Parts: sequence; structure tokens; C-alpha cells
Amino acid sequence: MPYRELLERLVSARRFGVKLGLERMQALLGKLGHPEQHLGVVIHVAGTNGKGSVVAMIAAMVGAAGLRVATYTSPHLSTLRERIVIDRAMATEAAIVDAAARVSVAGGDELTFFEQITAIAMVIIAGAQVDVTVLEVGLGGRLDATNVVAAPVAVVTGVAMDHEAILGDTLAAIAAEKAGIWKPGQRAIIGLSGEPGAVATLVELANAAGVASVELVDDIDVPPVALAGAHQRRNAAAAIAAVRAAGLPAVTDALAHVVHPGRFERVKDLILDGAHNPHGARALAETLRSLALRPVLVLAISADKNARAIVSELANDVSAIIVTRYAQDRAMEVSALAAVCREVTHVPVIPAQDLQSAVVIARSIYTAPSFGGAATPGTAGLAIGSTILVAGSLFIVGEARVVFLGAPADPLRVSDPPTSTT
Repeated sequence: MPYRELLERLVSARRFGVKLGLERMQALLGKLGHPEQHLGVVIHVAGTNGKGSVVAMIAAMVGAAGLRVATYTSPHLSTLRERIVIDRAMATEAAIVDAAARVSVAGGDELTFFEQITAIAMVIIAGAQVDVTVLEVGLGGRLDATNVVAAPVAVVTGVAMDHEAILGDTLAAIAAEKAGIWKPGQRAIIGLSGEPGAVATLVELANAAGVASVELVDDIDVPPVALAGAHQRRNAAAAIAAVRAAGLPAVTDALAHVVHPGRFERVKDLILDGAHNPHGARALAETLRSLALRPVLVLAISADKNARAIVSELANDVSAIIVTRYAQDRAMEVSALAAVCREVTHVPVIPAQDLQSAVVIARSIYTAPSFGGAATPGTAGLAIGSTILVAGSLFIVGEARVVFLGAPADPLRVSDPPTSTT
């Protein structure tokens, strides 16, 4: 099965949509010989925002101690291979194809997109015989495909509003889904990267699940962190607590060098940030203010997201908004997103049909002499610095990394299906 053919099959699996539940995964993994039982020490990470950063920080600290570490994350930015990383190296196309063939023979073709990829990851990681595996929840927690794993340590980075159509329309309901990863005897870590109002629910449900201990972290003694923003210090606190709870060596000096693509990542005159919900956008805005930046925003948002709330969080901290879309079917149409932006902000809003034209427009309205392009109509006289922020979706950030950084890209774009049950 060539890699492109596998990608085509996974695209086809999107027709199953999002189906939360553990029975299908449990049955499939049983037929595969239970690879989920051979992942080394497992740390399970859930939460509305900060999951990927916490995973990257845990892996950096554990890897710096000389242990072999695997990570499973989602979604990917530009290649499916990013989701499965062992000792800082992405899984090879051949490894993914071989594992996918095993999953297919075991009946995996009838499972959802995310279930199939999760099973593929577990097969690959089990075969690598790593010391530690860090699993990121895909959606929610309680019924997420990753929750078939018995992890001795589980982290909820925090809870905020997102995916309300599936997880519930209150903080308490969403917290209950995230807290579904707690299991008897576990060490439960609760981070500071969410809304304070959800913490009591998380603690209550952890105790009800019979965990061995509950730790609410703080970021008082966190060492320097390479990732920008106060929220990353909060994420680092959760990562440190998780490593220590697992009885693993926490080489915290590694946090000064941790890399997590697409999270306030600087590429030439661009900042790439995958903030894609209101809470994440608020953290991004706080980071801009802390650095005294007021960039031009290149914005694309998925159609199933709360665009109005995302734009409202960012509007006061950018100089202009270039509205565009990413090249996948989940993207909100440019005209619809532009209309939302004009309703909630007074900064200039300019449509662009794709990322590259959006960046050209953004650069053309600089006042910095080093750029000097002619002003776009409606932007004359703006005090705009020479920085462009690409945000609103991890998908637009992934495109930007390919175009402007030469990041590896799959021969076929593959993404998770929209978060609906239809």
C-alpha cells in the first residue's frame, strides 16, 4: 500500500464523521494483540488548550534524561507523520503504511479517521519499545479513542469553551468530558491553562474516579521556557508536574530549548500561531501585548468555530485583518469571515482568496522602509509594524509552514473531519 493510497483511504474514512466511544477501538486493539499495553510509561494529556505544548515539554524533559520517548498528537500541520514522533523523529511513510496494513487486516477500515490513525500510532510505538509515551487526547477525553490506554498519570491542562456541539455548552459539561480520562489509582494533574470556573468540577470528578492523588499546579517556580507567552509557563508547570508524578527524571533545563511548531513560531517577518478558539485567541492577544506587538493579522478560521468570539479577542491587538481561507473544505468562506470581522472591529478588513495573496497584501501595507510597498486602499496612514501574524486555525498555520519555511508536506491534504456527529 503506497503512502498516497493510504492517505486517500484515510480521506475516505472522514465519511464516518466523529464517533466518540471506546468499544470499536478496544475490539480492534484486541485483534492487533493489544499494542496499547506496550507503550512504556504513559502520560495522557487532555484539555481545551495547551495539550500539544504540554506534550512537547514532557517529551523534551524526558528525552533530555536519556529515555526513549514517543508522542502521539493531533491534528498535524502539514504531514500526517507529525502525529507519531519517536525520539524527536517523525514516523516514516513506510512505518505508517506497514502499520496501516495491519490495522486494515484487523478490520480497521470500518473505523473513523481518528480511530484508524490512533491504532496505527499504537502499533508503531509499541514496535519501537520506547520507555515513555505521551498521548494527546483528540477530542474531549471520556470517549476519545486514546482513552483505551491505562495511563498512570493523566493531565487536564484546563477547560474552556470549544466543540460545544459535541462536548456540551457549559464549562461543567466540557470539564466532565475532559475529566473522563481520570482512572482509579492514577495521579491526576490539573493545569492552569483554562477557565478557573472549571477547576472545582475537575477536582470533584478526579476524586469520584478514585485517583490516587490530585495535584493543582502553579507556575511560581517554572524555569525559563522557550515558547512565548505567560500561558506557556502555565503549560510548563503542568508538564513538570506530570513528569514528576510519573516518577521520571524532569530535566527542566530542556524547557529553555523546547520547540513546538505553530505556537507563536517566528518565520522571517511572520508569527505563526494556531490559536483557534476564543480562549486560545485571548492567550495570543495577551502575548502580543506583553511583547508590545500590534501586527497585521492574516486570519482563517474553520467553519465550525466561534469566529465572532475569536475575532473579538484579537481585534484590539492587531492593526489590520487580512481575511483568507485555508485550502480545505472545513475553512470558513472569506466573505462570511470578513463580514464577521467588520461587525466586531474598526480596523481595516481586507479579503484575500488564499494565504499567499493575503501575505502579499499584509506586506504591502507596512510603513517600515525595508518593505516599502504601495499601500492597499483603506490602509493609508496606518501605524503598522513589520510583523504579520498568521492565526485562527492550525490548518492555515500548516500551509504557512510549507510555503514560507519549506516544511514537509503530504502529497494529499488530509485533515480530521469537522467536529459534528453527522
